[in-house]
Amino acid sequence: MAQCSDEEVQRMLPLVSEQRREQALRYKHTLGRFCCLKSWLLLQELVGELPEWQYNEYGKPFIEGGPHFSISHCKTGIAVAVADEPVGIDIEHIRTADQDLIERTMNADEIQLIANADANADIAFTRLWTRKEAVAKWQGTGITSFEQLQSIIEKNTSNIETFEKEKYIYSIAYGKLHCFSA
Repeated sequence: MAQCSDEEVQRMLPLVSEQRREQALRYKHTLGRFCCLKSWLLLQELVGELPEWQYNEYGKPFIEGGPHFSISHCKTGIAVAVADEPVGIDIEHIRTADQDLIERTMNADEIQLIANADANADIAFTRLWTRKEAVAKWQGTGITSFEQLQSIIEKNTSNIETFEKEKYIYSIAYGKLHCFSA
């Protein structure tokens, strides 16, 4: 993110579609604009020129007939996932586990897991948060309520992988799990 500057934002604006320019310019701060533009340029680098996108009923962007993708950015990190099937990704800088947020977004088992993590409570919280957000993006709904967040992982039918790198945690949700019972 060392490249983040008003000059870099101005350089990137003509490289994206009008639709993405408008979205980037809705951010109040340079960092938000930079991340919005940079993530789209990374997506373009992965899949080639991108046509205009559409939005599903929950506001998730998609490209008709195009690859499935998910974009996430936080203050100093950007993550992009591309797949042949629905995919969701979330990246977060490891953040302080605020007790009020924990109680509103986590179920009883998750609250206990965070409490048992002691010195690693912030990591445990951030891991769970990125998993929840990745699943919500994979489902195409985004976050709709605190109640949804409390049960989203246990109702999930995707694979979720979570990674930690430096001071970041990111999770990817993809593909359906096929469960068989006898």
